[in-house]
Amino acid sequence: PGLTDNGNLEQDLQALLVVAGEAASEAATALVVFVDELQYVQEDELASLITALHRIAQRKLPVVLVGAGLPQLRARMGRAKSYAERLFDFPDVGPLPPEASRYAIEKPARDEGVEITADALDRIVTETQGYPYFLQEWGKHAWDAADESPIDLDDVETASLTAVAALDASFFRVRFDRLTPLEKRYLRAMAELGAGPHRSGEISDELGRAVTSLAPTRNQLIAKGMVWSPGHGDTSFTVPLFDGFMRRIIPGEEWKSG
Repeated sequence: PGLTDNGNLEQDLQALLVVAGEAASEAATALVVFVDELQYVQEDELASLITALHRIAQRKLPVVLVGAGLPQLRARMGRAKSYAERLFDFPDVGPLPPEASRYAIEKPARDEGVEITADALDRIVTETQGYPYFLQEWGKHAWDAADESPIDLDDVETASLTAVAALDASFFRVRFDRLTPLEKRYLRAMAELGAGPHRSGEISDELGRAVTSLAPTRNQLIAKGMVWSPGHGDTSFTVPLFDGFMRRIIPGEEWKSG
């Protein structure tokens, strides 16, 4: 076997990053590794990555990891290696504040010679809750709905219908289709309570089940990236507006007795 293919991921990854880091150092540059959806990496693989980066830090080599993941990532990395929280920074990247959300819509439109009214901008900010991908969707659909400049509130109201329909058919539906029947009922119970976060006891009451019997389902939903725990005993959707989708796709109350 070669230097980085002896079959032991922890050793191989360390060797690979050390060699790459030494090459970067000799070239007076740096290696940056970007990993998205890092929360889906298996815990043993995550441990190998953390160990390799720890070795890099000890040797002061110019290798940096820029990872992105859902809020549970910090806890997962801590479980994989106890020193992870000392090795990495974990800045929270939440929704855009209102001013930044307005700018994200107004600036590209203005660059194309198109204006948007203040009330239309406010409606987009409210509907999207500052979630970057939703801002893109509402911006696209508002642009398509408008016949002329400025884009106004009527255009945004039309865009809201088409944007929600597009999200229901793709962004939300892809997540929904990965769920088991009980997981769907759990999320529907959360949606019945509102956007959240919700206490585990409140969710179990909606389902008429004991909290302890639903703990495995909650853990599975966290592992799938559908929900996260902002505090002990609390559960929240990982993306905004998902509660509305759950109420649309599972209407009525039959889910309570499913």
